[in-house]
Amino acid sequence: MTSAQMTSTSSLFSVARMTRVLALALCLAVPVADVLANSGLPLPRFVSLRSDRVNMRTGPGVQYPVDWTYLRRGFPVEVIAEFDAWRKIRDWEGAEGWVHQSMIAGRRTLVVIGSVRPLRRKEGDETQPVALVEPGVVGELLECPKESLFCRVGLASQVGWLKRSEFWGVHRGEYLN
Repeated sequence: MTSAQMTSTSSLFSVARMTRVLALALCLAVPVADVLANSGLPLPRFVSLRSDRVNMRTGPGVQYPVDWTYLRRGFPVEVIAEFDAWRKIRDWEGAEGWVHQSMIAGRRTLVVIGSVRPLRRKEGDETQPVALVEPGVVGELLECPKESLFCRVGLASQVGWLKRSEFWGVHRGEYLN
């Protein structure tokens, strides 16, 4: 291989590397409201962790250090960006980092926030609570009717209704049937 060919080849690798870096920079800089990701799924979107042990990295690849390890299967996270097979996620406390796509699932879950919350028998403020729910409890998101302030959720063996403002795991105006 001549030195001209080697320079040409190395400049091709530089261009490819620069293109990848620019793509990542754009992925991180683009506003995330209602954007379609390279997976074809909307950004941002809520998902849940697929495993009892999920490493969140500082960048999109195994060459980046682990910043945090989640130890709870089913924990809700929000996908805010994508790069190849990596998803940038945010948790309910605002921590952000990258996980491999195989570590998340489309199953919708929630985490109760704030103070102790009443799990209501029916949709509405005046209905009797079936349980009181502590902050940090993780449950399944079953239904969020359009135009409703409440969502039907499953928490352990109880099913009931929580106000949207009492948990993290659904976007404002989002509904699920």
